Amino acid sequence: MKSKAILRLTQMTILALAFSSGVMAQAPRPARLSGTISDYNPFTKGQYEMRGTWSLEVHGASGKATFSAALNMEHSDLWMVSTATTDTTLRDPHTHHITMKDAQVIFDPSYVATNCPTAAYSVPTTDGFAVVGMASLTGDGGFPPFAPHGELSPLTVCVTGGSQVRFSNITLVLGTPASNHFGTQAINGDVQSVRPQD
Repeated sequence: MKSKAILRLTQMTILALAFSSGVMAQAPRPARLSGTISDYNPFTKGQYEMRGTWSLEVHGASGKATFSAALNMEHSDLWMVSTATTDTTLRDPHTHHITMKDAQVIFDPSYVATNCPTAAYSVPTTDGFAVVGMASLTGDGGFPPFAPHGELSPLTVCVTGGSQVRFSNITLVLGTPASNHFGTQAINGDVQSVRPQD
């Protein structure tokens, strides 16, 4: 009788350990990701090039993340040609810093497939996660013209990939007021580094 009780207790302990290790394996681990952004906005009157770097910290099982990006923008060659100018002082070079804290991390594959622009790309990438929150943006280090009082803008960041590179693509989609300057389309970039948080 005593040996049956010990056997049953041992079996329950093994099941509890297996369950807890399975849960831990599924919980997102803290990670730092970074890469570059290289894209254009769609406005015919603006037609800005956007180049820069970004970083993302996923804070493990908390379900929260911190995102930041630093962008250089200036009128593209296409804009120069379409306006028939060779005056390079009209390129309007400027910078933007984008910061989003305590953003929500969404690992749900159906959300990513439905809400991330990369799902519709010619080579779709739907494996990954999304980060959603409100972002602050600067213009040349101060408040930008589209947010003169520091107004926040909705931001959805998607990090996706495929069978060969788990995290390869990043997209940023901004809402108003920032979309008045950047557009509502996805701003594209790549993932260059994924590493555990120190």
